[in-house]
Amino acid sequence: MSERSALRSRLEALVREVAKFGAVGGAGVVVNFVVFNLVRQLTEVPVVRASIIATVVATGTNYLGYRYFTYRDRDKQGRTKELTLFLLFSAIGLVIENGLLYVATYGFHWDSPLQSNIFKFLGIGVATLFRFWSYRTWVFRALPAREAVETAESFLADRPQLPRSASRK
Repeated sequence: MSERSALRSRLEALVREVAKFGAVGGAGVVVNFVVFNLVRQLTEVPVVRASIIATVVATGTNYLGYRYFTYRDRDKQGRTKELTLFLLFSAIGLVIENGLLYVATYGFHWDSPLQSNIFKFLGIGVATLFRFWSYRTWVFRALPAREAVETAESFLADRPQLPRSASRK
């Protein structure tokens, strides 16, 4: 495999990963907004608390989607560690997401239902960038064997080929 081919292969894999991450995340955003707006409409729970509840519910559904769809081919050893890291980085994402909503709601008094949904959406966007990086880097790590195979294939592809008659001797 040439260097260009290897780069193309890695880029294609990243695009597939981003698409799967986006599909699961998109479903999570729908869950997040449905729960958020239901809690806001059906209860007297304050806006940021309603958002935290919605984020926690979406986080649970997202874990299942990431583990069994997006990153199903990744290392499955140490599920306790994986889940612990997932929850840690999800909690940081929760703070990012809901911190933005908190500042908008209590700092600027932008608390109409439309404004709350806009700032929740912006918070989800910023937190998603963090979550993508942290999940792929720390939680759902690539299998070391796959990296070794790709490196070996790249090495073999870059090696000059001997004529068939020379390789049979």
